Amino acid sequence: MTEAKIKGNIGEIAAARYLRDNGFKILAGNYATKTGEIDIIASKDDIIRFIEVKTRGENAMLPPSSAVDREKITNIKSTAAAFIAETKMKGDRRFDIIEVIIHDDGKTGIKYIEDAF
Repeated sequence: MTEAKIKGNIGEIAAARYLRDNGFKILAGNYATKTGEIDIIASKDDIIRFIEVKTRGENAMLPPSSAVDREKITNIKSTAAAFIAETKMKGDRRFDIIEVIIHDDGKTGIKYIEDAF
């Protein structure tokens, strides 16, 4: 497993823990279709949240969310539409980003960006 994949896994675990600790219900993790993948699908307050998790080390030059470009957004939205069609879930929808910073001491920092796109 590559270092980037290991960091990504650590970030997704930290993000899921953060969400659960803050009253979110995790509906799916790594939901994938031919159009893309959504890291975490969660709900809270009758809002379905499609969450992209981006993880970086503390010395990264750019914030993790800078990696979410137009193509990624398009793929996430298409995948979200497939999830809604498959599950027939009702409710408002939102697209969020969770930035995870892995510090040199191994601890993680979380920044939750609601309504990111």
